[in-house]
Amino acid sequence: MIRFLSRAATTVARSAWLKPISNGPSFFIPPATSPLRFFHEESNGPNASPVALQMIDYALSLAKSQKTDESFAQAMLVLEQCLSSQSSEGQDIVTQNSKGMVLLAMSNLLFGSCCHGSPCWTQFGVGALLADKCLELLGKDERKRTVGEYVVADARAKAVKGLVELVCGNLGSAESLFQGFQDSEGYVGNAALSYGEFLHATRNLSLAKDVYQKVINEVAENKDFSGMHALAACNMASEEVLLAAICALGQLEAHMGKFSDAEETLTKALNKAEQLFGSRHPKVGVVLTCLALMFRQKAVQEHSTSLLIQEGLYRRTMDLLKAPPLESEGNATMGSSNRRDILALARGGYAQALCVQQNREKEGERMKRWAEAAWKNSRFSLTEVLKTSESSNKLPVIDARIGRIM
Repeated sequence: MIRFLSRAATTVARSAWLKPISNGPSFFIPPATSPLRFFHEESNGPNASPVALQMIDYALSLAKSQKTDESFAQAMLVLEQCLSSQSSEGQDIVTQNSKGMVLLAMSNLLFGSCCHGSPCWTQFGVGALLADKCLELLGKDERKRTVGEYVVADARAKAVKGLVELVCGNLGSAESLFQGFQDSEGYVGNAALSYGEFLHATRNLSLAKDVYQKVINEVAENKDFSGMHALAACNMASEEVLLAAICALGQLEAHMGKFSDAEETLTKALNKAEQLFGSRHPKVGVVLTCLALMFRQKAVQEHSTSLLIQEGLYRRTMDLLKAPPLESEGNATMGSSNRRDILALARGGYAQALCVQQNREKEGERMKRWAEAAWKNSRFSLTEVLKTSESSNKLPVIDARIGRIM
């Protein structure tokens, strides 16, 4: 049923909102009657139909409360009915914005229903292409860069590109994109989180901590649809941003050697992931991996041991991420999985815990070989991530939005 609805929603989205760019594939282009209103609304929140917002709220609440295929299907039907009613009401700004909000809610809903799929990195890559297009269009008229909503669009497009550069290990390119970011109107929510991760990765830990806390406070306070930060597509939705910010803050506290604070923060992230997505969602595995790494860092610095805790966390992560058997080749079986880094890291950490136990050393070596074959991160070796400490020259940051290590 979900697959059918996914195809139906895609068809509706294409007919209503997708237009070709040059000779390339079809991408989202804001309608001319409402330029960039999906990016920002100056003061009074989205200029959309109250009925549409109520139906969106009901649909997403229904899906979140039950987390079953049936509830997702029912929620999608509500959104499709809402979209149909808006489509028949005309082409004014309120109707156009309402349709856009419904389509974004559909995208968010479909992402949540695909618990073990790989859409988030693929759709994030499409977002990077859109960011390039957005900057290209804005660059044609420098005057636009000083007008409210265009300033926000420019900042958010740069933040998306900056996040892509971080994932690719290009810190220099990311730095140029985030230059002067704190003074921009776009320094909020999802974009601010990416900026915080840049600061974190470049060891500006004090400022990164402030940014993470700012994002957490902003998103936590915005509990309805009164602002455009309340709803966004897929892994950039406000709930995803809140979870990722808490998770990043916990990692930062571990990197600062504040392990008590880190454990408390990462436990909050774990509870939030289970609350938002259910106990079997892969995002829970991402947070569990962060917890396991924190316990390893703590054990190394305090000359203690937590092997049983680490082993339990890694085992649950591999279960949630559906790790293939050790007999398979890591590189061949992982394909283009967007959580390859996390699974390889979890198996590598588990291997370390086994290799120090005399009666399990052989199993640990097999697991280590698999993890090294699957590891494809361009900035770090698997060993560098596992040996991260307060004195490390490079700090890895796990982004819970996209399941990548930067």
